[in-house]
Amino acid sequence: MMGVITAQAQHKVISFFDEMGSARIQTEEFSQAHDTIVMVDHRIDDVIWARYVYRIIDMRYKQNYQLYFPTKSDDADYRNLFKVITDAVVDGMPIYEKNMETIKPDFKQEPIPRMSIPMMFMADDPLEDYSDDPTHYNITESDAMLVHYDSIADELSFHFYPFEKIVRNQLKYLIQEVVFFDKHTSRLHTKIMGIAPLQSDKIITRDSANVMGSLRESIMFWIPFDQLRPYLAMQYAIPNRNEVKRVTFDEFFQKRLFTSYIVGEGNMYNRWIPDYTHSDVEATRKEQERIATELLNFEQDLWEY
Repeated sequence: MMGVITAQAQHKVISFFDEMGSARIQTEEFSQAHDTIVMVDHRIDDVIWARYVYRIIDMRYKQNYQLYFPTKSDDADYRNLFKVITDAVVDGMPIYEKNMETIKPDFKQEPIPRMSIPMMFMADDPLEDYSDDPTHYNITESDAMLVHYDSIADELSFHFYPFEKIVRNQLKYLIQEVVFFDKHTSRLHTKIMGIAPLQSDKIITRDSANVMGSLRESIMFWIPFDQLRPYLAMQYAIPNRNEVKRVTFDEFFQKRLFTSYIVGEGNMYNRWIPDYTHSDVEATRKEQERIATELLNFEQDLWEY
C-alpha cells in the first residue's frame, strides 16, 4: 500500500517534445501574470536621499535587440516593445502629452483623450510635401494612423498597415528614473517612473540648443511605467541564442538587462547635459561618466571600513 502511495506522489515527467515532435516552448501571453508583479512599498520616512536621472535606451545597441525585434506586427509568438505599448494603449492604458517647455513628464495632468490618441501614432504627416523624396509614396491620413478611433463604440483598434514604417524609426526610448537610498533596507534602489517612445528621425542636429529642442519634439508621449508593467509581464522577449531561456519584458527592465546612456539629471539649473557641454562629444562623455560614477560611489561612501 505504501509503495502505491509513493509511486502516485512522484512528480509527473513531461517530455520536452510533444506528440507532434515539436518543442514545448511556451510563447503565449500569461493570463494572470499581472497579479504576480512585486511592488515594494518604500516608506517616505526611510528614503533619505534621491536623485532623478534621464536615460536613452537605443535599440541599435546589441544588448537592446530583444526590445526591438521582431519588427513584424503579425508574429504569432513574440511582440517587440513598441507593439506591446501600442496594444496597451488600445486596451485603455493612459498616456500623457509631452511638455513643450521641458522634457520632464507631467503625470498630474489629464491623460490624452481617447479620440486624440490616433494622432500620436502617425507614420506620415499627410499635409507635408514629400515631392522631393523619390522613395516616398503618398498615403491617406487614415492609412498613416497606426491606431484608429471608433467614435460610435468609443474604442481604439490597431491598424497593421503603417506598423513597419513607424517601428523602423522607433529606435530610442527616453526613461525617467529615480535613484534613492532606503535606510530601512540599507541599500540603493533604482525605479523607472516614466518611459517615452522617441521618433528618431526628428533628432537631426548636434547644435546644443537644437538638440534639446529636437529631443523634446521627438517625444511621442509619456507613459507611467507602473501602468505599463502589467502588459510587460504578459509578454516574453524574443530569445537570444537560447530558445529555452525565458524572460518577460518586465523582468528585462527590472533586472536592467538593457543598456542606456545618461542625457540629464535633476539639478537646480534645470539643464541637460547638451545644454552645458554644447554637444561636444568628449565633454558629453566625461559628464555622463561623472554622473554614473557619483551614483555608483554614493552607496559605498555611506559606509566606513
